[in-house]
Amino acid sequence: MEQRKLRNMEEFAVASGISRPTLSKYFNDPASVRRSTRERIEQALKQYDYRPNVYAVNQNRSKTKNIGVVVPNLADPFFSEIGREVELACLAAGYSPILLSSHGNPKQERDNLEALRSLKPAGVLLAPFGRVSDRADIEAFNRDVPVVLFDANIEGACEAFVGTDNFQSVDLIVEYLCRSGEPPCFFEMKSPSNPNANKRRQSYLESMQRHGHTPHIYQAEGEGWKFEAIGSIEGARLMSARAFATNTVLCSNDRLAIGMLSAAYGLGIAVGHGVGSALRIAGHDDHPFSRYTCPSLTTIGQDYAAIANRAASTLFRILDAETRLSEREETLFDGKLVMRDSA
Repeated sequence: MEQRKLRNMEEFAVASGISRPTLSKYFNDPASVRRSTRERIEQALKQYDYRPNVYAVNQNRSKTKNIGVVVPNLADPFFSEIGREVELACLAAGYSPILLSSHGNPKQERDNLEALRSLKPAGVLLAPFGRVSDRADIEAFNRDVPVVLFDANIEGACEAFVGTDNFQSVDLIVEYLCRSGEPPCFFEMKSPSNPNANKRRQSYLESMQRHGHTPHIYQAEGEGWKFEAIGSIEGARLMSARAFATNTVLCSNDRLAIGMLSAAYGLGIAVGHGVGSALRIAGHDDHPFSRYTCPSLTTIGQDYAAIANRAASTLFRILDAETRLSEREETLFDGKLVMRDSA
């Protein structure tokens, strides 16, 4: 005879003869019940093939095992990759990650945090937009739920920040480009939403000064998340006008560089550091697609795994201690020069 499907914990309690409070205590923490009781419950779970609704169990706890993970745009493979690393870190620590994308829209970032409130997360890992984020809203959320920022910083906000040292990484690639050819111009968006862009510009200026070269900054019109399109349109305009002061262009991020590579191909401009090449193009981030461009893109690699795991472990440390950090922490990882064919 086919076994009846048990729909909830109440039906399992009746079928197994174990009280509902004892079952709830077991599912919250198996070690909290006596060994003999634990063995009875585990035998009943096998007998009735019952699986509790983990979401419902979580929501009935005063402190859940949910961890909110909010990134600016999951359509961007960069954030897909780092979001995946954060998810894996949460799962390995026994937490349930809830991954949300803000789809390039700062309002959606606010809505995502509001939606997480109803899920009673133990904590949140947030990769914010930065300049266009609602700082007051994020700080208010952090007063109720501990938040650790990663990738992009909002100075002074939340418990901690984990990311890449943009001053170290940009100086590293500027030094390489100056040593291996003409000093680089810097290509960026005129109104970047991510605060990393501003740090990279400032680092470029300081690095060029240290190396005794005149900096040249070129800014692309356009806002939003369509970096490749902006890099292609504005890059083509500047290349057609022969506007760049040198034959080397350092782009603020890889996605702008990918757009510029496309524009150079369309204009018949050979990119690379070999004989016959007219232009060198480099980027920053080691975007997952950068190794597959033609030519492959010279860039700065960010340690996705290290950033994700440090952000997650910092949040877990706060949750385990059940108290906030005495002072805000910032952890910056060095970038790594990735030399490929484009520069």
